Amino acid sequence: MLIGVPKEIKNHEYRVGLTPMSVQEVISHGHSVVIEDNAGASIGFSNEDYIAAGAKILPTAEDVFAQADMIVKVKEPQEVERKRLRRDQTLFTYLHLAPDVPQTNDLIESGATCIAYETVTDDAGRLPLLAPMSEVAGRMSIQAGAHCLEKAHGGRGVLMGGVPGVEPAKVVVIGGGVVGASATAMAVGMGADVVVLDRSVEVLRKLDAQYGNRIKTIFSTRHAIEQYVTEADLVIGGVLIPGAAAPKLITRDLISKMKKGSAIVDVAIDQGGCAETAKATTHAEPTYIVDDVVHYCVANMPGAVARTSTMALNNATLPFVLELADKGPRKAMEENHHLLNGLNVCKGVITCPEVAEAQDLEYRSPREMLQEI
Repeated sequence: MLIGVPKEIKNHEYRVGLTPMSVQEVISHGHSVVIEDNAGASIGFSNEDYIAAGAKILPTAEDVFAQADMIVKVKEPQEVERKRLRRDQTLFTYLHLAPDVPQTNDLIESGATCIAYETVTDDAGRLPLLAPMSEVAGRMSIQAGAHCLEKAHGGRGVLMGGVPGVEPAKVVVIGGGVVGASATAMAVGMGADVVVLDRSVEVLRKLDAQYGNRIKTIFSTRHAIEQYVTEADLVIGGVLIPGAAAPKLITRDLISKMKKGSAIVDVAIDQGGCAETAKATTHAEPTYIVDDVVHYCVANMPGAVARTSTMALNNATLPFVLELADKGPRKAMEENHHLLNGLNVCKGVITCPEVAEAQDLEYRSPREMLQEI
């Protein structure tokens, strides 16, 4: 198989679909790889590194899309990239389609086989290709939140860990999954006063066992969210329903009741955000203010630490890339139902029920659509 890796073009996105080390593995399996010129240069992976690994460098993204059987990316394809997809091509990347109607329509029109990292599963029911970026985003959310709380950025002027004689910041983490657990670890490490809300008692029990009385674990209800969010200096939105749009747990009215100068980091923004006031921002302009509350809603947070993120992501995605290349997409998904769960769009049809429901579109099961590949 000929695998193509274009340079990412989303705002301040420096990650790359395959590292030179991953390329070497793919080529050792007998496949070919083409890389767009300087696709990884901004994070220290030069053209020479890729050539040494066995890849061929192509001058433009158009060349990569035109030649490749499978496109391996990081972020969802932007409009210009979606127009380059072919019906006989496989796309393997993050998609986050539920809140993104234009992308969904373009992928349907392309006829390509589109497999989303974020809905691939494992035997434990987890999302192994989403987890590494959720870990990065969760840890970064506390860094970003601490920055937002500085007075110069519109915040209350509160230091996360306080100082002797002055109380620390109150941090409320909504969702105790991978994002929430990672955010909690960072917030505790910085000495914040941390509350975690989740609807799974088992998740709360696990966090309680890990941190004891260093955090508070609260079962999430509307009343609990309102109580703790209005008391918070910083709110982290780490809610996830796999494949679906994030639930709007923080209403506009609740935002208006928060402390002036408090901040919210909505990590769920890739799936539409868990705050009604959330709108996607970029690393170039990461924040905005609503009702005196600083909002940080960058849709590709891990892109800011792109080298770490790329290597962590490749650790998770490489086995699936090899499986798709070695067996071909149809056989790979026939034999691995976890990979099949990643199939979101196939030959012009939606194959992810959450996306179909969110956008009121026709749905066919991914196994049924395998016959079309």
